[in-house]
Amino acid sequence: MADVWTRKGGDSAPAAEDRGEVPGPLVGRERESRDLRALLENHRLVTVAGEVGVGKSRLAAEAVAEVVARGAGECVPGAGEGRPAAQGAAGVGAKEAGPHIMVVRWPEDGQSAGCDAGPGSPASLTAAVMEAAAGIRGRRAAAGVGALADRLRAADVLLFLDDVDPVHAECVGMVQTLLEFVPSLRVLVTSRRPLGLGGEAVLRLAPLSAEPADEHGTAPAAQLFLDRFLDRSLERGDASFDADDADLSAVADICRYVGGLPLAVELAAEQAARSSVGEVAERLEEHQCWLSAPDMAAPRHRSLRDAVAAAYVLCDRDERIVWARASILAGDFDESTAAFVCAGGGLAPARVPACLARLAAVGVLTPVRDPGGIREPRYRMAPVSRDFGGERLREAKEFDVAAERRAIHFQRVAALAENLWSLGSQPQAVRLVLDEAEGLRAMLEYAPRRPEVAAAALESVLNLWFWWAVYDAADEGRRHLLRLLPMCRSDSLLIARGLCLAAWLTAYGDPGGAGELLQHAWPAAVLAGDDATVGRIAHVQGMLALHEGDLERAIQQFHEAASTIPPHVSGGLPPAVSMAALAVTQAEQSPRAARRSARRALSQPGIRGDAWACLVARYAQAFVDHSDGRTGRARLRAHRALAALDGRLPAPQGCAALRDLITDIDRGSRSGLPAATVPRGLTGVAIPAQPGGGILR
Repeated sequence: MADVWTRKGGDSAPAAEDRGEVPGPLVGRERESRDLRALLENHRLVTVAGEVGVGKSRLAAEAVAEVVARGAGECVPGAGEGRPAAQGAAGVGAKEAGPHIMVVRWPEDGQSAGCDAGPGSPASLTAAVMEAAAGIRGRRAAAGVGALADRLRAADVLLFLDDVDPVHAECVGMVQTLLEFVPSLRVLVTSRRPLGLGGEAVLRLAPLSAEPADEHGTAPAAQLFLDRFLDRSLERGDASFDADDADLSAVADICRYVGGLPLAVELAAEQAARSSVGEVAERLEEHQCWLSAPDMAAPRHRSLRDAVAAAYVLCDRDERIVWARASILAGDFDESTAAFVCAGGGLAPARVPACLARLAAVGVLTPVRDPGGIREPRYRMAPVSRDFGGERLREAKEFDVAAERRAIHFQRVAALAENLWSLGSQPQAVRLVLDEAEGLRAMLEYAPRRPEVAAAALESVLNLWFWWAVYDAADEGRRHLLRLLPMCRSDSLLIARGLCLAAWLTAYGDPGGAGELLQHAWPAAVLAGDDATVGRIAHVQGMLALHEGDLERAIQQFHEAASTIPPHVSGGLPPAVSMAALAVTQAEQSPRAARRSARRALSQPGIRGDAWACLVARYAQAFVDHSDGRTGRARLRAHRALAALDGRLPAPQGCAALRDLITDIDRGSRSGLPAATVPRGLTGVAIPAQPGGGILR
């Protein structure tokens, strides 16, 4: 059963091929190596824990090899599959200087060489350790922990138990007993999760960073890729590698796509040596489990899919279901999100959090918020685990159901964010969107492929109007709108709102495209009797008139917008912003009317609870004061408006205009009419069309 290192040619240090790893030095693990050496010197039980392919065995093997190389001990050989009988083998108990190093690895075929029992059966691991301790190769009967303790008590032993996940429960009991009855024993374990014993020192191994420490450095994951790539290139007779910026950018993309997982990085380097770096990067952007390298030394490392599958088969039924269904959630997610998406089909929502915790313990999920905090924990699934889970989800024919549940959930998230925004809790709304941004984006990108969820996705985009318009995400919001609008019914109220929002997001970059969108939005809003949308259309028309230099028409449209939009209506631009735009437009021609409009903007119902509308209204006051020659008051108003912002959140629309205004005041100059209330977007709007009776035909 045990795959134990043996000495070759009298050299006590194990060779790379005996370790079952890719030859070559460790990359990016200097700090972890120092930490592991310190833990081994100061603790009797040390566990290196981490997800599949993160390099636990490699790091631990290097630490043990260093102990042997320093002459601090001797590597004691034991039983190994396919190895000759105990030629030159020595058991534990001989009087020699330094500790004996016993290394036992669970075999990759899962069969027991120490007893006839299968993987994880009672005494299978104990029998393997007994075989190594006795120095006997071949099969032997199962041994008890007591007998093993008696044999180990006679010598100073460092027992290295590598990859014990298949026999985790037995390992816990055996190690606990041995440490209690063998005071001189030290144990080093590699496993996806700690043993959970008292006095255990745990080194949690994370993937390599895919980002460089500084702008001139190389990311550790990229350095590993380049080292392995050059090794493979030299083996194939290609001694040169002239990487241009495109190749280096592709390497960085590869490392990000695989999340810096060392096994995936090495397999990607193997594939790149066979084809090209750019081709591998393109394939990895879509999927990762295809990575493989048939000539890797360790069979378990020859395929990324097989490596992850080895962890998958050790999960129970509920954990496998949660793994597969949660794979549809991009980015971070919390327990309530996972419970909604994953529950069903015999899995109760109350059982999901426990499954998440167990998956996090074995490295499938990474906690991104303290599980012991006041707020519920949030998790992120490792990239390769998410790809593998997605394969299982499609095999179970549950992908469509999971995608629909995801759409429903994020529709509720967007509605909650809009409610928080409209009720005066704008910082909370922005934080919610920031937390759920990756999940929202994944849902919106997928929605156009599924007509049945298009309406829910469109409603989500409309509820997130403040994110697109206020926080410089106009291009993304407009792109989602123009993809979803053709898929919805032409008589839907969502259409009028969607076209109006698309025109607003487009007005700065492409006035012509915005005008064409408004031509379709206005009849739909009038027929639906939606005063708020009619007023917001007037606001966008005022922006377009301002762009054309038609101040009279701009004043008329902004006035109409401020009068038409109901004071407390949610879901879009408030009337205070239209009133502020009116004040700015009136500043040059009618200062008195501009001051009156600015005061009315700040006296709108609910303005104190709308931080963004209040910011724009205060900008309008400061702009009017500056235009009227009251520079001291204008400077004070502008500074107060900026000071009221929450510096922990992204800067909203209007901040740049306020800073420009302060600069103009300090210079004693004027820059003319600003675009403070106009979201910026790219030019070139492609008006959507719906085949067979579309919304914009």
